[in-house]
Amino acid sequence: MSEIDSLLGQLRQEAVSPGALNGVIVLDITRVVAGPYCSTMLADLGATVVKVEHPDDPDYTRAFPPELPSEADGESVSGFFAQYNRNKLGLTLNLRHEEGKDALRRLVERADVLVENFRAGTMDKLGLGWTELREVNPKLIYTALSGYGQTGPYRRKPAYDNSAQATGGLWSMNGEREGPPTRVGTIIGDLSASLYGVIGTLAALRHAEATGEGQLVDISQQDSVLSLTENAVVSYTAEGTVPEPLGNQHPFVRPYELFPCQDGYVFFGGYTDKFWTLSCEIFGTADQAVDPEIDSMAKRFDQETYERRIRPIINEWFADLTKVELEEMAGDLVPLSAVKDIGEVINDPQIIARDMIVEVDYPDHGSVRMFGSPIKLSHTPPLTRALAPGTGEHSDAVLRELAGLDDEAIANLRASGTVR
Repeated sequence: MSEIDSLLGQLRQEAVSPGALNGVIVLDITRVVAGPYCSTMLADLGATVVKVEHPDDPDYTRAFPPELPSEADGESVSGFFAQYNRNKLGLTLNLRHEEGKDALRRLVERADVLVENFRAGTMDKLGLGWTELREVNPKLIYTALSGYGQTGPYRRKPAYDNSAQATGGLWSMNGEREGPPTRVGTIIGDLSASLYGVIGTLAALRHAEATGEGQLVDISQQDSVLSLTENAVVSYTAEGTVPEPLGNQHPFVRPYELFPCQDGYVFFGGYTDKFWTLSCEIFGTADQAVDPEIDSMAKRFDQETYERRIRPIINEWFADLTKVELEEMAGDLVPLSAVKDIGEVINDPQIIARDMIVEVDYPDHGSVRMFGSPIKLSHTPPLTRALAPGTGEHSDAVLRELAGLDDEAIANLRASGTVR
């Protein structure tokens, strides 16, 4: 067993198959979420991922809450960092030093994928962009995630998740009806860009394996958010309609929204004729399924009819029942789901059955529970119970085995401040 394989075995706290991407080497030059999550998904699928950080300015999410304090008065561990960087080997390199650039090029010779999430042009200025590195390794997949992509007039603009939500159209559509736009309550720009980054990387890997030709995978957060706006683009291009915030309602499907109940809220989506009829029967008002004013989807979709007839009916159905009671009544017949907070979700039997909350034991820090992988593979399941690396924790092993440097060369890099 190689030194790298041994280290990966220590990181991965589960005895399972090596993963579908076993043997694929990924260099991760990213920070925060858009990028780290992309490479984490590749790591969960079995790739050997090396997280490359600046020795004096590592990924600042290492200090993000929640914090797992050390039982031995050592450095704390960030639960946020742990979730988005599990399963990786840790290396530090100062890429402004020529020695650091040379070390990275050596690693690129062995790598299949490099992932970075700087502004367009940043890696080019270092002499480490796609154009330069494909000369080092023609099979390299160079995955670049950025706010606005590698082309276009915005390519050099700084961006965060909110920038993508704002410029991708999603922010303008979200919020209460006739109220101000509201940010989506998660970093959807970062997360969607990471997902598209994985898809693009896997497609490019397949092409490289077949042809020996690497390529640039160019992912924009703005593009990613725009692709999540459902029918907004075609509504505008076909009808000139600019979508506005609708609160919890759908643009035209009704009923398909949030409804109050005795102890909270539920989502109810019984809009089809089949589901409406079943719902009327379940809640003891079967006659309303054949009421000529509301006996078809088209009639129930009418806004005025919906507000005057349908909403009061549903509110009466749900008012005196709890979330659990409503879910039990709906059973497997109609789409009705309790709106659960994260505490309820973590203990949800379906989430537990799907292994979507995994526990990772950090020596001297206790354990942390985080989300697992939504990708389920029958023969090569994802490797989700895994540690995130300490800053530069595996620098020596990575430089020895993957870059081919001897101990004296590594010591010189450390002495010059290129490696921590």
